[in-house]
Amino acid sequence: MELYLIRHPRPDVAPGVCYGQSDVDIAESAARVAERLRPLLPETYALHSSPLQRAHKLAVELGAPQVDDRLKEVSFGAWEGQTFEAIGDAIEAWSQDPMNFRPPEGETPLEMATRVREWMSATLDPDAPAHVVVGHGGPLRVIAGQLLGLPPERWLALDFACGHATRIDVHAWGVMLKWFNR
Repeated sequence: MELYLIRHPRPDVAPGVCYGQSDVDIAESAARVAERLRPLLPETYALHSSPLQRAHKLAVELGAPQVDDRLKEVSFGAWEGQTFEAIGDAIEAWSQDPMNFRPPEGETPLEMATRVREWMSATLDPDAPAHVVVGHGGPLRVIAGQLLGLPPERWLALDFACGHATRIDVHAWGVMLKWFNR
């Protein structure tokens, strides 16, 4: 199975603002991003998307996506829409234990990972020729990290660029990272 992981186009949000599951729009044309990515994708594939518009708009330009809430970004709860400067010292607690820290009214990255893994088990068919997932940095890190056998604390090292694609091939004998952030 060929798996293509695409992070949404650049979001229309001011630098330094925490947005997580906030349904912010995109700052670039989904059609232009799709046009640039289309040559990297196979002719046919199962298409999956987060329902948040920054991912969904691009997915619709690529085809008719199956939308799933489990592909949403991590929820930062009460932090969403605030600047990191306004959040203040709480950022320090987050940086000390990034996988287990829960922002007020939000979820931990490990809780987000659980829902993404559930989606993977229920949806990704290794016998299918190709899947394309249009989503967010957090869930894409989970998918790639899980498939590549990385421990969760190493997932943050997978820096998915906005509007770029990554290809991972899943074989009976193992997993191969073919390319990253094209």
